[in-house]
Amino acid sequence: MSNSRLYQLDHCSYRCGFHLVWITKYRGKVMADRYIKAELSRIFKQICKWKRLQFYTQHVGDEHVHLYVGIPPKYSVAYVVGIFKGKSSFWLKKKTKKIPQGSFWGRGYYVSTVGLDEITIKRYVENQQHHQVEMPKLPL
Repeated sequence: MSNSRLYQLDHCSYRCGFHLVWITKYRGKVMADRYIKAELSRIFKQICKWKRLQFYTQHVGDEHVHLYVGIPPKYSVAYVVGIFKGKSSFWLKKKTKKIPQGSFWGRGYYVSTVGLDEITIKRYVENQQHHQVEMPKLPL
């Protein structure tokens, strides 16, 4: 493992890496703007610093987000995802008027633990733009 550093809290040592993915509401491409992508990247890094999470890599697509982060055992994954989604939506709406009112993120998320396949997951997240496939739109 390339970054096999152990982290410590008062009474434990840990290395808990997670691959997190979630989408925008209705998979709308509201994050296609470069400014919004850059702002979300900055917000995610700030949240990691604030909550003392280990930030490894990320990809902000047009309608979804991939994060590879280390989460201390004192936090649940659901709590951390709630912080990422809630704070990023609030701060982004406060910063720009390009975001429509209402829910920004879709319900739910995907999570996977990252263990021995750390390098594979890191490459996958970093190279997401090559994995995206344009999905046909249904007429409304």
